[in-house]
Amino acid sequence: MEKSVFIILFFSITPLLVQAKKYKDDEKPDWAKKNIRDYTDADMERLFDQWEEDEEPLEEDELPEHLRPMPQINLNNLNTDDPEQLLQTTKKGRTLMTFVQVSRDPTRDETEELTKLWQSSLWNNHIQAERYLVDDNRAIFLFKDGSQAWTAKEFLVDQERCESVTIESKVYPGKHSSKSKEEL
Repeated sequence: MEKSVFIILFFSITPLLVQAKKYKDDEKPDWAKKNIRDYTDADMERLFDQWEEDEEPLEEDELPEHLRPMPQINLNNLNTDDPEQLLQTTKKGRTLMTFVQVSRDPTRDETEELTKLWQSSLWNNHIQAERYLVDDNRAIFLFKDGSQAWTAKEFLVDQERCESVTIESKVYPGKHSSKSKEEL
């Protein structure tokens, strides 16, 4: 019984699938008549373009970062005497990496635990950062919205075991680090 229902459905749907062709056989371009194993990269690209030609364009926020338009900056509202605010404004909506160094010669496991704790504290404050260890005492915090890096920096430099935070090649020493004590 189940087999017969399946066979009836198969034969009733098959004609619909055959009629859904975009081209008739004599209208196909030469590259489309080739065997798929003989396709070149250019043929595959044309096939991909054909596949996507009827698709709706992506929303602006769904585009890859390099295709998104730059955010509009109103320079009249900015304090040009504050370069950090200017950098923060220009990094809005852009990916930004921040390097965080842990003090007191930690092991890799200690660095993992501390940076994990800092990351979850940032997430609790609605600052989304991905964390990657790069050394026994150093981690990268990756912000999808680069403007959040400066808010995160304020939190991170307050932490007891934070040696320094580096954003855009500028080093911000931690408040409890040996470097900040030497500057006093």
